[in-house]
Amino acid sequence: MVYGANVMKGYLNRPEETGQVIRDGWYITGDIAKYDEDGFITITDRLSRFSKIAGEMVPHQKIEDEIHDILKTNERIVVVTAVPDERRGERLIVLHTPLNGTNVHHVWEQLNGRGLPNLWVPSERDFKQIPEMPVLGSGKVDLKRIKELAKELVN
Repeated sequence: MVYGANVMKGYLNRPEETGQVIRDGWYITGDIAKYDEDGFITITDRLSRFSKIAGEMVPHQKIEDEIHDILKTNERIVVVTAVPDERRGERLIVLHTPLNGTNVHHVWEQLNGRGLPNLWVPSERDFKQIPEMPVLGSGKVDLKRIKELAKELVN
């Protein structure tokens, strides 16, 4: 949460959305950050990049980092999102471009051996290849489009 003269007053003509992010002048950014001993704040993730599965918060970025480490790449070829699930609330989906010459089964086996909680490991059937990673004009992954693609691919 941030407060100050430089914080927006709200979304233009969108009072409902403004009410969700501005409270008593404080802007709820949705960022997750750490504060170090030198007084620096580093943004590490976003609340929107978590899924609530069977009551537990599951971080998408951690799963993505593990898979990229398995693939030995710094390129963004994997993104984790979620779709609704009647039993558990949400279900993790891994959208990926070609996996650097390896196959989904190998990646899934390796991910299972990383010591992550079982809820954090997507099902092997939920790895879905896409032709290219959708990106915004800024070069960042288009997370809204990712979620839409995931819904299309699992239904």
